[in-house]
Amino acid sequence: MKAKPIYKIVDGKGRVLIPKELRTASGMDYGDIVRLSIHQGVVTAKKVDLIEVGDQSPEAVEAFVHAAIREMPEDAQIAIAARLLELIEQRKRQSHE
Repeated sequence: MKAKPIYKIVDGKGRVLIPKELRTASGMDYGDIVRLSIHQGVVTAKKVDLIEVGDQSPEAVEAFVHAAIREMPEDAQIAIAARLLELIEQRKRQSHE
């Protein structure tokens, strides 16, 4: 039996909500990396675990960092967050000088 089509509207920023039943069926969850592609006018979204080698676009790097952080032990996540907060404070001090 074929599933009934689902229609969504693209918002002003080009976003489309993937309904929960489709995310669940595809194994997609919050923070997952999704590879978007187009072939003969059909756009596909596929959950992936790895970024293609050589893709250093800001979006790919951000997706990689998110995926890497999710797999880190909590202590490592906290250490990274603490370091980022230090950098923010340094920038604030530099901008006030």
